[in-house]
Amino acid sequence: MDDLKAGVIAYKIATHVVDLAKPHPHAQACDDVLSMARFEFRWMDQFALSLDPITAMSFPDETLPTDGAMVVYFCSMCGLIFWSMKITEDIRKCAEENCYGSAEEGIEAMIEEFNV
Repeated sequence: MDDLKAGVIAYKIATHVVDLAKPHPHAQACDDVLSMARFEFRWMDQFALSLDPITAMSFPDETLPTDGAMVVYFCSMCGLIFWSMKITEDIRKCAEENCYGSAEEGIEAMIEEFNV
């Protein structure tokens, strides 16, 4: 039964990749919605939008250090310092606070600030 399930998941992944390559607008829209759910830490939406929700629901419990970790806003792989979503949010906040016209101007300001 596990082999059958793995085959179905592999098929779903392959067809999704093909749909993205076409490009099929629904496939990209699904990825965008899932990305936003990740960015906003909407765990249940992430699970529901995944290709295999049941398996997706089982992983966080295995990888997170404590029960309360699902309410903490950080990436368990990257940590707070290298977390791209936090960096993006900081750039947006910097752009808004400093009245930059766009996120690109905020990025330029942060590049200058950190001498990157």
